[in-house]
Amino acid sequence: MILLTMLFLCIISTYSASVKGHNTGPRINNDKLYKFAYSTEVLIDRVKGSLQESVGFRISSGVDVNLVWRNPNNDDDQLIKIAITDVTVENVNERPAEKNIFNGKNTDRIIGKEYLAALKRPVVLQWIHGKIKNFYSYESEPAVVQNLKKGLASLFQIQMNSGAVSETDISGKCNVTYQARPNQITKIKALNTCKPERTGFTSHFQILDISKKSTSAAIYVLEDTFLKIVRAEENHVFKTNTGRATDAKVISKQKLELKSTEAGPRMMVGKQVASIIKALDSNYGAVSLVAEPVNIECKNCPSLFQHWNTIKKKLEPENLSKADAVRGFLSFIENLRGAAKEEILQILRSESNATVLPQLVDAVVSAQTSASLEAMLEFLDFKNETSPLLLERFLYACGLASHPNELLLKSLINIHRSPIGNNEIRETNLIIVGALIRKLCDRGSCKLPAVMEAKKLILGGLSRTEKEEDVKIYLLALKNALLPEAIPLLLKYAESGEGPISNVAVSTLQRYDPAFLTSEVKKIMNRIYHQNQKIHEKTVRTTAASIIFSSNPSYMEVKNLLLSIGELPPEMNKYMLSLVQDLLHFEKPASKMIRRVLKDMFIHNYDRFSKMGSSSAFSGYLLRDADVASTYSLDILYSGSGILRRSNMNLFIFNKRAQLHASQVVIEAQGLESIIAASADEGEEDLESFAGMSAILFDVQLRPVTFFHGYGDLMSKMFSVSDDPVHVVKGLILLMDHSQTIQLQSGLTCSTEFQGGLSIDISGALEFSLWYRESKTTVKTRGSFVVVGNIAVDSSFVKAGMETSYEIEASLNVVTTVQFSQYPFLVCIEVDKIGTPFRQYITKYESLPSGKPYTSRKGKARLLSGSQYPLHQENSNTCRQVFSDPTESSESWF
Repeated sequence: MILLTMLFLCIISTYSASVKGHNTGPRINNDKLYKFAYSTEVLIDRVKGSLQESVGFRISSGVDVNLVWRNPNNDDDQLIKIAITDVTVENVNERPAEKNIFNGKNTDRIIGKEYLAALKRPVVLQWIHGKIKNFYSYESEPAVVQNLKKGLASLFQIQMNSGAVSETDISGKCNVTYQARPNQITKIKALNTCKPERTGFTSHFQILDISKKSTSAAIYVLEDTFLKIVRAEENHVFKTNTGRATDAKVISKQKLELKSTEAGPRMMVGKQVASIIKALDSNYGAVSLVAEPVNIECKNCPSLFQHWNTIKKKLEPENLSKADAVRGFLSFIENLRGAAKEEILQILRSESNATVLPQLVDAVVSAQTSASLEAMLEFLDFKNETSPLLLERFLYACGLASHPNELLLKSLINIHRSPIGNNEIRETNLIIVGALIRKLCDRGSCKLPAVMEAKKLILGGLSRTEKEEDVKIYLLALKNALLPEAIPLLLKYAESGEGPISNVAVSTLQRYDPAFLTSEVKKIMNRIYHQNQKIHEKTVRTTAASIIFSSNPSYMEVKNLLLSIGELPPEMNKYMLSLVQDLLHFEKPASKMIRRVLKDMFIHNYDRFSKMGSSSAFSGYLLRDADVASTYSLDILYSGSGILRRSNMNLFIFNKRAQLHASQVVIEAQGLESIIAASADEGEEDLESFAGMSAILFDVQLRPVTFFHGYGDLMSKMFSVSDDPVHVVKGLILLMDHSQTIQLQSGLTCSTEFQGGLSIDISGALEFSLWYRESKTTVKTRGSFVVVGNIAVDSSFVKAGMETSYEIEASLNVVTTVQFSQYPFLVCIEVDKIGTPFRQYITKYESLPSGKPYTSRKGKARLLSGSQYPLHQENSNTCRQVFSDPTESSESWF
């Protein structure tokens, strides 16, 4: 029993000693000089690249550490001096002499004598229980040198016991978790918690953004309560959310290893830290351990004017569909972001080529700096009545901006309140104001003064105006803004407005997230569809049905919709039937309720589901892989006489977390029955002859385009018909825009830039021939998409980096041919994707301020085969008839 008691007491005393040891920090012995070997290295490559193929560099040195002072009242309160010696800079990977940028160059020449002398100047830490309370250094040292010292000093930030804490080092104030074991400590830093965050920006659309994952860990091996070996590593991985074609990783490592201990300088005596520091060196000052921003000027970079002259030929209209145009656009944006207002204005005013000037406007607006905006506002004349092209390009570029700010919105509000010479520009400006409201609100900036002012402008303007055209424009602005508080107004115009107004209001409600489609909204949509209070156009009724189907419909709502099939006008019957079949085929959310209702054989019978007609609704996949998918949908609605009423083509891009409405092209026609002496459908007897096109591009509604309006205009267009298409959208768009500076714990800085640009040309043509009794509508979408990622670590005396990119040139055509020489009319729809070249490039480099750099380039290319996307089977059957050769009669002459 006594033996057991003694054993228990021994265990308790051992545990108590352990706890006491953990409550103290690491200590350095008096009058000793600790000589360490230190190295920090950085590697850059693709995510799955091998370390042997990475680019980067290593900085190695000796490190001398000694005790300067110890608080006589607290042994854990110490001043330690850290001095860097014997610095070398070298490759991380072995390279032949001809590919080694450091070959034959000493450290003085690489780093520079001034920087090297500053790097070797010692720093002093006030070290209490392993925590750095103060960092003392020369305040006037270059930021690059200061950060390298802070990176080394941050390795001395340590805690002897397990637990989670918030502590400050070169990365900022971060959440850190310690795991303590005998003579070993593991430190894990949550880099996503570090404050302050480095400045930067990212894309508005999550699906066009960058996913980043960062980790940081360090292992400390202790000996005699002091550091023996420290190994630290942090990893940063970047991937584009659109796929794995562009990705990158950055690995930063540090290693500090004790090599020997020898007699060192004697400890200073005193009671106050300030007096000890002053006696040590009066030039020392307390400096924040957080890294300082480093501004490294681009050397040998072309001027803005030189750069523009180099790329502007690539931006000629005939070259816009090529990937080189987008690459030039993206590179010029980078140069514009560092330019002053005067430089930008000089280029705008000196460019005499009118065909390339719109592309220059696209680039200047996409730079999204205060200087570029001021230059554009001074360059453009909104009072001009005759030259709307540049003004329109400016406004569309603003609406498609990747990260707009309050200043941009305020500028457009000021434009709206100033004289505008062209009415179409006034309308476009208001529509784009709505787009900026939504983008800022999506970022949580709905309460900004400019946003509040813009909301008041649109909602107040809609409430006050009585002109039909103005009401329509305000509704289109709301179609972009998607303000929840606007829903009551939209419902009012949807149910009570005239045809075009009701149509815009209902299509605006269709763009809202289903979460906003309350029971009141569905109640009114049901009234519109079933025409409980007034007669509505087919386009309005079918859109109302789509809203009901997309907003978690009840059993009775679905049942009533299905029961209406058979009681509708013939083509609307066919459209609704096709819409239901598409919802079932594509497994949309409403499909479960539809299947439940279809168990009722009174509803699900041959008579109801065998309606004839040419109208259709169909969805399919353009692309489907592990990372991203793209779908298309094509809805065609005809009048009872067989003339096109509405054609609606949509493209969506989505992944597991988000979706993007990439484009929508709607062609609408009405009041054309008189041409073929046919009767109009119910509720559409008094519609004026009209045909036009409306487009949504990357979630931004554009101003609609009119082909003709009125019978007189129609006749003049028919007799002067041209094959020339109407361009709805043409230009360059900055879609992906991610910029971030990452502070590595080593003291080095990594800059990451990912940009994605698109050149696009959406055009529509309507051909109508009474002689051949045929009409044809063609919507062509052509463009190039280029993504470029640049990752670089630049220490000012050595730089390593990688550019990874891919490019694709694509074309999609939608052709609708209608032959009305017989009844029912023959309607053929073709959706063709032309063969598409896909190219991928990787460039890695290492360079010094002078001398030949090391560069490695790789590339691969393949052709993505073209295809014709399938629609419903009836369309295929009709196309065979439309394009078949006339059969020869059996009684032909011989």
